[in-house]
Amino acid sequence: MNVRPYQAGDWSELVRMANALFPDFAEEDDDDLRRTLAKEDAQVFVLDRRDGSLAGYVEAGTRSVADGCPTGAVGYIEAWYVDPEVRRSGHGRSLLKAAESWAREQGFSEMASDALLENDVSHAAHKRAGYIEVDKVITYRKSLY
Repeated sequence: MNVRPYQAGDWSELVRMANALFPDFAEEDDDDLRRTLAKEDAQVFVLDRRDGSLAGYVEAGTRSVADGCPTGAVGYIEAWYVDPEVRRSGHGRSLLKAAESWAREQGFSEMASDALLENDVSHAAHKRAGYIEVDKVITYRKSLY
């Protein structure tokens, strides 16, 4: 398997993986994903099985600030997914390395990411890849209508 930038023919596989990562993925998320692919300050890398299918992806973007990052603007892992049967084989880390290289090329000296509190698999994968936990946050909302 090899890591490469997203190509237009990858769309159905990308949507499949986004649905696996985000179980509530909906049509409006489909539109958000298309907007991400069109951004100048974002890049999606995929894990190509070389048989027409994909085994993972990482969506790298930029943020003006990120918790625990003193430099200000940073590269950011917006989404990271690897199919369960190929996890713990180094392929997820290869995706992260591609995103990190892209961020360095954009002039960033730090990369940040996040994961849901209950996503223990992601926490462990981030730590194995050298990411350091800097904060825990619970997000709240209140409808005003």
